[in-house]
Amino acid sequence: MAFRSLLCGMMAASNLCTTPAGAVAQEKALSIELNEAVDLKGGCRLSFVAHNVTGVLLDKASFDVFTFDGQGKVAEALVFEFGRLPAGKTKVVQFDLADQACNAISRLLINDLTECVAEGKSATICIDALKTTTRTPIDFGL
Repeated sequence: MAFRSLLCGMMAASNLCTTPAGAVAQEKALSIELNEAVDLKGGCRLSFVAHNVTGVLLDKASFDVFTFDGQGKVAEALVFEFGRLPAGKTKVVQFDLADQACNAISRLLINDLTECVAEGKSATICIDALKTTTRTPIDFGL
């Protein structure tokens, strides 16, 4: 026990001694990753991976999104409907953008919520807890 106390004292700058083993805190978030952008005949298919770790059922989640062209100008206003996102669930959602090549899109901006229903009630958790990432050359975020 004395050794553990000494070791913890030496490692005070880290959390190794203050957090019980296996009790890693996970941030409550709705994470949405722009996973892939694939050109289709006459458009672009965007694939998103959504993971709901907010701890609540999201009955409906949809967002007001703007695309930007290669010069950084607003190109198009869209609504992306992710639908029902159960707590702890990962879901893949795809959107086809007509008349746009994927390489012509420099950025996707989540401008606001269009609808968020959590456990049967209108809510803002869909945007308040939103974390975005991308695996594509397209910038994606708030």
